Amino acid sequence: WFFQFAFCCALSSIVAGTVAERCKMTAYLFYSTFLAGFVYPVVAHSFWSVNGWLSNTNTNPLFGSGVVDLAGSGPVHMTGGMVALVMAVILGPRIGRFYDHDGNAYDEPRDIAGHSVALQFLGTFCLWFGWYGFNPGGTLFISSANFGDAASLAAVNTSIGASAGALSALFTHTIIDERKTGVVTYDLTSTMNGCLTGLVAITAPCATVEPWAAFVIGIVAGWVYLAGSFLLVRLKIDDAVDAIPVHFGGGMWGVLSTGLFTAPGRLETAFGMSEHVGWFYEWGRGSGNFTLMGIQIIAVLWIIGWVLVIMGPYIYLLNYFDMLRIDPLEEEVGMDISRHKGPAYEIENVSTEKQEQLSERRSQYGGMDRSLSGRFKASKKEESKPANEDA
Repeated sequence: WFFQFAFCCALSSIVAGTVAERCKMTAYLFYSTFLAGFVYPVVAHSFWSVNGWLSNTNTNPLFGSGVVDLAGSGPVHMTGGMVALVMAVILGPRIGRFYDHDGNAYDEPRDIAGHSVALQFLGTFCLWFGWYGFNPGGTLFISSANFGDAASLAAVNTSIGASAGALSALFTHTIIDERKTGVVTYDLTSTMNGCLTGLVAITAPCATVEPWAAFVIGIVAGWVYLAGSFLLVRLKIDDAVDAIPVHFGGGMWGVLSTGLFTAPGRLETAFGMSEHVGWFYEWGRGSGNFTLMGIQIIAVLWIIGWVLVIMGPYIYLLNYFDMLRIDPLEEEVGMDISRHKGPAYEIENVSTEKQEQLSERRSQYGGMDRSLSGRFKASKKEESKPANEDA
């Protein structure tokens, strides 16, 4: 139960990163409760319970095999990333990211930079360290030689997958940027997110693939991150921390790569079965058996469908009842000031005019207009202002 509790914490934090800087606290509380209390448990049960319809521990597993996902590329990361995608689409982008204040699209999207690359790196390394509890701990026991072997392989593959993902994203971004600008640069954010995508991707197959395969999975994970991040920008979907390509993209690749690279001996050690293995190994057997790969694809489609059907309407209703997004003026002032009583970092000055405007509107009787628009009521001065004054 404690392990699943930790998974729930990770799951809800994925969504929080995507919708940062524009989402109401009430929305955090509502979606986190529903996600951790209902949406995630159903997916986790289907993957890992002895009664789960996808589980390989079921007495009658799907197609005689069941899905293979040791530590949650699908149930945790892909589910969280899919919820984040739904939230980002319904919530809309941050002010100034893709459109100006009149709703006109910019020729090029505006970057909203983070405040500290050093803290980003610290957070990345903290996550990487925690993954050694996530993945090797997924065996739940080390009371036998088999469990010990599976846990140790999971640790080795976790290190390889993370490193390969970081290097892949770093140098691929460097090559692409050099071709565009003629200048060689090294993007640190891409490096960190490539590392995290590699960690997400290796989570499912960490105990069932060989170390060389972990390297390949990590390399592809870096490309998955870059492609996913680029696609979000093209579609004008605003993800504040690129959690969607990291967790949804990386999680999907992790589940599918398990169906490609799972080795017979490693699967036997970790799960006690080896009839249906990775598709590449099946071709080596001369059979081309698609059973495990097919189940992994079904698992991916199941997560996408479940989240869309359940979380889509739920988040839409939160938005309809004005429980999702903060007021535009509060967003421009910044949530640290408008909602948390002061700036977290004295890096840049927020417009004094905007702060005074926020205070004035809040001082008016009624303060916030509880209409569906979620906007502040106009001040008395603004209400009395002639319609043609701006002209």
